[in-house]
Amino acid sequence: MASTDHHMHDKDDHHHHHHHHKEESWIGPDGKVYHSHDGLAPHSHDPIESPGYFTRRAPPLLNRDFNERAFTVGIGGPVGTGKTALMLALCEFLREKYSLAAVTNDIFTKEDGEFLIKHGALPEERIRAVETGGCPHAAIREDISINLGPLEELSNLYKADILLCESGGDNLAANFSRELADYIIYIIDVSAGDKIPRKGGPGITQADLLVINKTDIAAAVGADLSVMERDSLRMRDGGPFVFAQVKHAVGVKEIVEHVLGAWETATGKKRL
Repeated sequence: MASTDHHMHDKDDHHHHHHHHKEESWIGPDGKVYHSHDGLAPHSHDPIESPGYFTRRAPPLLNRDFNERAFTVGIGGPVGTGKTALMLALCEFLREKYSLAAVTNDIFTKEDGEFLIKHGALPEERIRAVETGGCPHAAIREDISINLGPLEELSNLYKADILLCESGGDNLAANFSRELADYIIYIIDVSAGDKIPRKGGPGITQADLLVINKTDIAAAVGADLSVMERDSLRMRDGGPFVFAQVKHAVGVKEIVEHVLGAWETATGKKRL
């Protein structure tokens, strides 16, 4: 009998667990399929019918009020490519002259925010870690409120010049909404192979800047940088990309130049 009770208890636990994470789908009034999960607002995923084009990417918003929320840099890319390392490097380059704050996204932890705090990227109170649940791209595209809240709060608290927002690791289809990011950096690395740039997707083709990281291990993993350069030029219609070794500060200054150039254009301010 005890064995049966234990079995029933396990079934109940399983049922409860399944119910807690249940994903519901429905057709919205616009004909799109919406779903809701992990506490995110209902959202849809538009079909992606081509790899995307740099020249057709969504432009920065013209009506942005930078007094309400400072110029925001979105950093996206697959898991493990160096997003958090780039966040740290940008903080180290910019924090002496500019007021910065940072928001990191992880699916179920606050590890990336804790990494920035541990390495002294910024004072701890200027860093916020957001747990997005199982759909990290929704938090930077369809339901950005989970990031907008802390970004606006930090911007006002510290009179920020530049805000950094790191997406949770995701696939090549992930990209930031222009409602959230004024400048978008997408970072890949050579360890996944030299084929990644030609696979395309909004991150590769439509980010304002593509960063190809960890070039120092290209030979070890058999990645041909000349192939990645050729394919990046083709897939991005000549849009900018940077080869980097973020951990060793290689290419970081060039990335900073791109960010500050966009900041000047958007805000009308001159770099310090």
